[in-house]
Amino acid sequence: MAINVPAETIAEVSLAPARRAWIAAAIKFTRQRPIGALGAAIILVMAAVASLAGVLAPYDPLATDYGGMLAPPSATHWLGTDAFGRDVLSRIVYGSRTALLVGFGASVLGATLGVFVGVASAYFGGRVDLLVQRVMDIFLSFPLIVLALAVVVILGTGVLNVTLAIMVPMIPRCALVVRSSALAIREMPYVEAARAAGFGHARIIFRHMLPNVMAPYLIMLTAFLGQAILLEASLSFLGLGVQEPTAAWGLMLRGAAVEFAEAAPWMALFPGLAISLGVFGFSLFGDSLRDALDPKLRTL
Repeated sequence: MAINVPAETIAEVSLAPARRAWIAAAIKFTRQRPIGALGAAIILVMAAVASLAGVLAPYDPLATDYGGMLAPPSATHWLGTDAFGRDVLSRIVYGSRTALLVGFGASVLGATLGVFVGVASAYFGGRVDLLVQRVMDIFLSFPLIVLALAVVVILGTGVLNVTLAIMVPMIPRCALVVRSSALAIREMPYVEAARAAGFGHARIIFRHMLPNVMAPYLIMLTAFLGQAILLEASLSFLGLGVQEPTAAWGLMLRGAAVEFAEAAPWMALFPGLAISLGVFGFSLFGDSLRDALDPKLRTL
């Protein structure tokens, strides 16, 4: 007699071991790297605030109230209002969306493209590697903020263009780190065996080399996230990033101009704390993840 088992039950049973493995890994990471767990908690809170911004924000971040301009923190406006009467808390909550959107977009794109460039450069070697590395050296000769400024001046302002501007300087930095790992992997016996078996370049790169550089990729990705948030805030503060009336932390700092420093210090204090906390969380988690994935540091 056949027994009909719901497809949902089968899916839950098949996912149960993977879920237990993830929970066990999270518990182990928390015990061994409590500082990294603190960073991960900050990131999760930031992501939750961004996803629930419509629920958590007490006011519309774009709504102006010229009768309540520069109101200090109170029961009505917990973090005060800005020069247009907009609620600072609501703009900080919605600003987390902008920070994470630009941060994740630029970091994922930059790190992913950097991985492909680094692996391809190491795999092909010779003149290809020499040419790619010289181009990467040119990009690396510029500081992050200078190169991002140059790109955003060419492309223009806006969330998409700022994301691309922050992505560009991250590509060579990830490519350089990944290339050093890929050079060692290229000489491994299984790569030589794949070449001897007649496998094509694409198959060797995607099936044998890329999976083995995921550790440095994840490390660089988490490291880039904090830098991307800081860069986005810097560009917005300079007037070359996200533009009004979009809620963005760097743009809020720009609005807290010198003339408001004494009259309304909360306009700069709270957005600055939000930027610091976000960068701090990603830095803590990235450092701990690097230590956890580095074989030389696992026994320390």
